[in-house]
Amino acid sequence: MAGPFDGIRVIDLTTIYSGPICTSILGDQGADVIKVESPTGDWIRGALNVQRNGVGGSFAMMNRNKRSIVIDLSQDDGKEVLRTLIRDADLVIENFRPGVMERLGVGYESLKQINPTLVFASINGMGAAGPYANRRVYDAIVQSVSGIAALQADPHIERPIMVNSLMCDKLTSMTAAQAISAALFARERHGKGQRIDIAMLEAALFFTWPDNMLNHTFVGDDVPFSPPLMHTNFVRKTADGYVCTMPVQEAEWIGLFNALQLPNLLIDERFLKEDGIDNDAMQIEINRAFEQFQTAVIMPALEDNQVPFAKINARDEVVSDPQVVAMEALIEFEHPFAGPMRQARPPARFSETPAGIFRCSPELGEHTAEVLLEAGFAQDKIKDLKSRQVVR
Repeated sequence: MAGPFDGIRVIDLTTIYSGPICTSILGDQGADVIKVESPTGDWIRGALNVQRNGVGGSFAMMNRNKRSIVIDLSQDDGKEVLRTLIRDADLVIENFRPGVMERLGVGYESLKQINPTLVFASINGMGAAGPYANRRVYDAIVQSVSGIAALQADPHIERPIMVNSLMCDKLTSMTAAQAISAALFARERHGKGQRIDIAMLEAALFFTWPDNMLNHTFVGDDVPFSPPLMHTNFVRKTADGYVCTMPVQEAEWIGLFNALQLPNLLIDERFLKEDGIDNDAMQIEINRAFEQFQTAVIMPALEDNQVPFAKINARDEVVSDPQVVAMEALIEFEHPFAGPMRQARPPARFSETPAGIFRCSPELGEHTAEVLLEAGFAQDKIKDLKSRQVVR
C-alpha cells in the first residue's frame, strides 16, 4: 500500500537539519524525494560523532526514503540539469540563505515559468528582510532571539539555558511539512502552484506564544502580570530516582496528596496566605514526601489515584520503556552499509495509506544515473555529463 504522497515528486535542495527533516517526513508519507547534493555532499553526512561504516546516525534518520543525485550547480549545464528535473516535479524545497537561489538562476519566479503548478518552499533562519536576514543562523541563534533560551532561566537575573535539543530546526521542519501539504492540497483544488516561505524565527515564536508569552499577549497598560509558567516543579526526586507529576485539576491534586499519604494541602492552614496558596512552601512539603518513597512504590499509588505521572527515563531507558515497546514506536532494520539500525517510526499512522521506511538513507550520488534516465536523459548524455563532472 502506497503512502498518502505516492506520486508526488520532490526536488530536495536542503542540507543540515530543518530542510532534510521536513523532506524525510514527506518521504515517510510516500513522496519520491530526490536529494540534490553538491559534489562535496550534505555537510551533515560527516558531522557529529555517532557513525558506523561511514554512515552517520543523524544523516540516516533525516535522509531515509530519499534518492541522492549529485549536481554541480556552479556550472551552467548543472543548472540546466536541475531545471530539467524540476519540469516534472511537484515540489522544490531549499534552505539556502535569502537570495542564493535567485543568484543561481533557479529562483521561484524563473522556475514557475517552466512549471506553473510548482510548489516552491523556502526555509531560512530569520526571513528575507530585516537586520538579521543575511546572518548565518543555526538553532541556538533562533533559540536566543525567540526567547526559548530564556524559558528555563530569566536572562535578566541569571544565565540563560539553551534547550538541549535542536528544537527550532525540528519544529520548523514540521511547520514546513504541514505548509507544503496545505499548498499541495490547494493545488489539487485550484490547479495553482505557489511559493511558501518558512522562517525558523516565526515558527519558534508561534511555538512559544500560547503558553510562554502570555504576559505579552494583551497590549496596553492595564494588563495584569502573571509569573511565567515553570516546569521545574513537575520533577520529583524519589528515594532512588525521579518521576514527573503534572496535576492540573483539583481532583488530580487530591489524588497526588492521597498517593503521598498527605492531607489536602490546598486547604491546609500552613500554606494559606491572604492572596492565595504559598506554593513555594507547599512544594517543599510535597518534595519531602516524594523522597520517602521508592520509585517502584510511588508509581502504582500515583496511577491508582489517577495522577498524571511518568518515570523520568534516562536516554538509554527510552528504548525499553514498556509503552514505547507496546506501541512499536521504534523500528529496527538492516541498513545496507551501517548494519542494524533503530529509528523512530513515522508518528502519523494512516489506516489506508501507511507511512513507513521504504528505503534507507542514500550514498552520495547513489541514484544519479537512475534519476537522469527517468528524466529522459540518454545514456550517452549522462556519460558526457559525468565526464565533465557536471553530475556524479
